Amino acid sequence: MPARRRTLIAGNWKMNGLRQAKAELRAVAAGMGGVGAELMLCPPFTLIAAFAADVAGTSLMIGGQDCHAAESGAHTGDVAAEMLKDAGAVAVILGHSERRADHREGDAVVKAKVKAAWRAGLLPVVCVGETLDERDAGEAAAVVTRQLRQSVPDGATADTLVVAYEPIWAIGTGRTPTTDDVAQIHGAIRHLLAERFGAEAEGIRILYGGSVKPDNAAALLATADVDGALVGGASLKAADFLAIARAAP
Repeated sequence: MPARRRTLIAGNWKMNGLRQAKAELRAVAAGMGGVGAELMLCPPFTLIAAFAADVAGTSLMIGGQDCHAAESGAHTGDVAAEMLKDAGAVAVILGHSERRADHREGDAVVKAKVKAAWRAGLLPVVCVGETLDERDAGEAAAVVTRQLRQSVPDGATADTLVVAYEPIWAIGTGRTPTTDDVAQIHGAIRHLLAERFGAEAEGIRILYGGSVKPDNAAALLATADVDGALVGGASLKAADFLAIARAAP
């Protein structure tokens, strides 16, 4: 991995976590010594401000799980990127397959949200991934690159974009693709980024997500063009999350 691509281990808590979950947050912050990767936790909206205040002065980053494209307005139940920033977030996950499925978010919606993240000064983590039917049909690379092409606006740089490849069929199922499969898709993503963004693409990090656990993290993180992980369930427990982070090469 080039020197400028520092490993990023990000935890997506999804719709989990009450105030007592601060204990896990504090355990992560306390256990970061000797971890070479950057670490980020993305709790639900209700915990962002409290978590950000709790880890102020540490290198542990806090992110959001979604944002609206607009800066403000009549959008009941939505949260603007500027609100995330104001609460202490530094990044936001966008285009996760659960958002795409549960809320019918297409690539155009994701693209608008990426622009909103940039507007607010947040780092977008843009998710792409194929279904099992698409993989079985040999369409995985085509689906992923199409999503990425249509979800990311022009002008992305290593400082303004992280990509996360999450095969939908592997999220929360305990199943993971082989490292060869991961390398193939990450290579296709890197190739597309190079086509669009030139030399800047070499610094854009590509994370793998989908049932990442302490026992498979080392192999996944050692795979070509894998610059970190987007961790779901295993990020809810500090011990598991830190074990994954320590597995980074």
